[in-house]
Amino acid sequence: MSETRFGEMTVEDFLGATGSKDPTPGGGAAAAVAGATGAALISMVGRLTQGKPGFEDLDERMTALVERADRMRTEFLALGDRDAESFEALMASFRLPKESDVEKASRADAIQRGLEGAAGVPLDIARRAVDLMELAEDATAMGNPNAASDGMAAAGMLFAAVLAAKANVEINATSIHDEARRRALLDEVAGIRARADVLLEQCREAFGLRLT
Repeated sequence: MSETRFGEMTVEDFLGATGSKDPTPGGGAAAAVAGATGAALISMVGRLTQGKPGFEDLDERMTALVERADRMRTEFLALGDRDAESFEALMASFRLPKESDVEKASRADAIQRGLEGAAGVPLDIARRAVDLMELAEDATAMGNPNAASDGMAAAGMLFAAVLAAKANVEINATSIHDEARRRALLDEVAGIRARADVLLEQCREAFGLRLT
């Protein structure tokens, strides 16, 4: 991973880095960027609704929507950086010496900590993405109807973020030895996916109503 933060990269540079042989940025960072894209689309719908004739009663709500979505866009990009950092820390733990019993025990502990970190960051991405899907529904259902497709697109991007983040939680959590911690991670991310399914369908219904 380069020292450049994902939020500072061009789209072309990010995709080039993702498509390279380097393991970072990977699926977790892609989930974060998908979440940031969804947040940006919500902001756009809000701004296309603010101050428009016929939507005056929604100005306060749309202002709050835009502020939250803008904040979440920044947070998603920061989580993308953290995801790459946590993966690199995990890889570093595998390179620790393992000659003596003490070294082996220390390395094993470091690997377990690294796995928890590598699972925890995408879990945070999934949590935020599913929460923001509720805002995507609001944008789709109440925002400027000419931008309803952008609200629906936001929901789709956030759903993709949940799916990608879930996979990254699962692949790391599966190797965690602490059964209670492993089960807690897997159960939570499964619950997030179930909630995302419901919210995506609600967004589809809201979008369908804007087409009639």
